[in-house]
Amino acid sequence: MKIYNLWRTLSNRWLYLAGTLVIAGVFGTALYLQYVLHQEPCPLCMIQRVIFIAMLVLFAIATLHNPKRSGTKVYGALIVLLALSGVSTASRHIWLQHLPKDQVPACGPGLEYMLGNFPMAEVWQELMHGSGECAAKGWTFLGLGIPEWSLFLYVVLGVWAVMITFRKPI
Repeated sequence: MKIYNLWRTLSNRWLYLAGTLVIAGVFGTALYLQYVLHQEPCPLCMIQRVIFIAMLVLFAIATLHNPKRSGTKVYGALIVLLALSGVSTASRHIWLQHLPKDQVPACGPGLEYMLGNFPMAEVWQELMHGSGECAAKGWTFLGLGIPEWSLFLYVVLGVWAVMITFRKPI
């Protein structure tokens, strides 16, 4: 009962700040994995990072803005749309990682090469399709890899945004 009362008494600003801090921690972890543990992100990881950054920006702006009812609905809808995009991308990544080795797509050209030589629509299509490097399993925690944790966090953050949108404060 105390958690419910706390939930009802906190302002939306604190709830949006919690979302901001969670994503900041996720992004800090991603940078640690990349620069300290030398886990280079694959194209699908990069897309997931961009989605997390967009969610971070929305949560941070909502924290500063402290919107009323209609603004809360707009922020909630935008965050949920991003979370669903993240769920889709992470699911594709998980699917690629669980393919048999003989069905894994070949590795494509690097991102820098594609950005310099391909039209943006083709770069986006190649990134979303994923490649052999996306099928490699790297760092794990509690038996789950990066895309599984990303999927979990997209769901949690999307549900969090919905809960903020439809809560009944005191």
